[in-house]
Parts: sequence; structure tokens; C-alpha cells
Amino acid sequence: MKTGWPIQLARRRLNILCLGAHADDIEIGCGGTILKLLQAHPGSRVVWVVLTARGTREKEAMTSAAAFLRKARSTKIITKSFKESYLPYQGKEVKEYFDTLQRVIDPDLIFTHYRHDLHQDHRIVCELTWNTYRRHQILEYEIPKYDGDLGQPNLYVPLTDEVSREKVRLLMEGFATQRSKRWFTEDTFYGLLRIRGIESPEPTKYAEAFYARKVVLE
Repeated sequence: MKTGWPIQLARRRLNILCLGAHADDIEIGCGGTILKLLQAHPGSRVVWVVLTARGTREKEAMTSAAAFLRKARSTKIITKSFKESYLPYQGKEVKEYFDTLQRVIDPDLIFTHYRHDLHQDHRIVCELTWNTYRRHQILEYEIPKYDGDLGQPNLYVPLTDEVSREKVRLLMEGFATQRSKRWFTEDTFYGLLRIRGIESPEPTKYAEAFYARKVVLE
């Protein structure tokens, strides 16, 4: 990672906020980076928020988050029961919930959805992230899907083969309800990791990529 923010993060325990519209979004978008960060910073605190998780999907979200966060010093896994695919139409309630997050954590680093993601739930989560946290480092992650809305990221996190395999394994084990979907396959996740690895200047085979709209060097 060649920008300024890893230099600062390397010097301390981290407070990390992960935001996802749906169960599995965070894992797909930045699961490998979370695993890597917690290897390097096992004393970190992570708050993990999934906004549309009900029934079986809530159980999956809780179990999967715990698996990804097992090396964190402390965790707070939050699931909300907003209606999936309707987040923009529940805007008042969702905005009010985001306002409460500022009392939960003052993060060093925030992971949220990509600004130009074509899924309406993803976009509103990104919009409210920036609306809520204006003095924080925010990285926007990407979700592969049929819309064909992947962009040109500008920040890469190289991942070892071991971390990449762990990410994919936890995804496949954690979300049984998604396995019938044609896109939810190992080769989908490895394929995107591989493409971003090729684009990364590092020699590793795999990488996750992000959109760093604003980066402040200190």
C-alpha cells in the first residue's frame, strides 16, 4: 500500500468501522483487507454494521463477522432489520441510525460501499457514510455483480495466497443461503482478487482494491 495512510496506521492499534448494506457485502468487499489488518494489528477494535439482516441472514451475518474478526481485541457486531432493496425509501430512519454511529466509534479507518455502485442500497450507505464522517479516512469497496459497475480503483491492498484463501473459504462457509446464486462462487471472488492483483504494483498474486476519494497525508 503506497499511499500515506498505512504509515500512520502501522504505528498504533486501530479503530475500524465496517459498513455494509447486506450480509456478505463487507466480507466480499474488504474481507481480505480486514484479515490482513488484524494480523498486523491484533489489538484493534472493530465495529461491524449490517443494515438489512433478518432471520437466517442475520444469523449468517453475525457468524461470518465473528469469523473474520477473531483476531481483533474487541468487536461490536451490529445487525439492523431495514428492508432489503428499500434503504433509499427508508431514508429518514436510516439517516437517524447513522447519526447514532458517531457515539459508537471514532474510527481511524472506515470501509463502506463504492459511490458509483448501481445497487440503490449500496449507494445510500456510501452517501450517509460521507455525510456522517467528514474528518475520517474512508475507503470504498467494490462488489461484483450483474450490473457491470466495477470502476477504476486507486488504492490497492496486496494479499498473500494464505489470506486470499481464508477470505474465500470463510465466504463460502458463512453464507449457505447465497450458494444457489450463480455469481456466489469461489471463481468469482478469486477472479476479482486476481484482476486487482495484476493491477497492483506489488508482486503478490491477489489484491483487494478501493476507491480513496480523499486521502490526507500527515
